[in-house]
Amino acid sequence: MSKNKSNSPFVFSTDPNFKFDDNAKTMQTLPPAEQKLRLQLETKHRGGKTATVVMGFVGTENDLEALGKKLKSFCGTGGSAKDGEIIIQGDHREKMLQWFQKNGYKNVKKSGG
Repeated sequence: MSKNKSNSPFVFSTDPNFKFDDNAKTMQTLPPAEQKLRLQLETKHRGGKTATVVMGFVGTENDLEALGKKLKSFCGTGGSAKDGEIIIQGDHREKMLQWFQKNGYKNVKKSGG
C-alpha cells in the first residue's frame, strides 16, 4: 500500500466535476502589529539545555524562517524555525522582547516556563 504524500484530507470523490482547491492553502502573513506572539522558555527534549521558543506566528514558512534568521543574528546564537515556531538556543526572552517591541510587534508576551 502506498502512502499519499499530500496533506489533503480527501481520498476519493464521486463528483465528476470535482477539483482540488489549491488556493485554500495560501496563507498570508499578518503585519507585525497584528501578530500575537508568546515567548516561552523550554528545556524538554533538548538534553537539559534551555531554549527560547517563539509561538503563535501567523504567516508563510518563508517569513517564519526570515524572522528566525533575524532573531538568531540579533541574539548571536543558533536555532531553527519550523512548524510555526522559532526556537532560539539559550534564555533570550528579555532581549527578544525588546527586539520585538522595537520592530513594531505590539502584542508579544512572555509565557510559561
